[in-house]
Amino acid sequence: MSEKKESISPLTDEVLIEKTKGGDNSAFEELVKKYEKKIYNLALRLTGNPDEAGDVFQETFLKAYHSLNRFKGEANFSTWLYRIALNIFLMKKRKEKGKVFESIDMPLFTAKGEMTKEIPDWSTNPEAEIENKELKNILTKALASLPEEYRAVLILRDIQRLSNKEVSEILKLSIPAVKSRLHRARLFLRNEVSKYFH
Repeated sequence: MSEKKESISPLTDEVLIEKTKGGDNSAFEELVKKYEKKIYNLALRLTGNPDEAGDVFQETFLKAYHSLNRFKGEANFSTWLYRIALNIFLMKKRKEKGKVFESIDMPLFTAKGEMTKEIPDWSTNPEAEIENKELKNILTKALASLPEEYRAVLILRDIQRLSNKEVSEILKLSIPAVKSRLHRARLFLRNEVSKYFH
């Protein structure tokens, strides 16, 4: 006699959010599991750096957890998360712009006295040269050189596959503005890639 298996339908975001608000941390863990890949991929595309992406990822879910009581459900939970991740990325970029970078010519002062900084020479690394020729790297560099507002639209629309409406909600832009920025971003990328092929 075959036993009939019960199919357990996954809980909706709304139910998980209410459970989390009620103090059920395992419900929030379910939300993290559901969206961790999307948020990490977004962070990685925005930053171009796995360490920075990890920071954005962690801060996004930490902020989401502490701000959950302010989430009213007017937008999708995923849209709200994307907006948090994007804001964290933009705040980090603004802070970086204000950083004062130390000159590589300045000596280091240690307990043993004055030392000069040693910078490794990557120019003779054949493996690095091969990797630099790959199209993936060209695209990554082109993406990184896009201004943040264009990069965000391109990543959300073309890489994360969100709709124009979702992108407009996340970035708080009109749909025509989303389309315009997307068009410009695509043209820029096409230009950069065509340089590589020529």
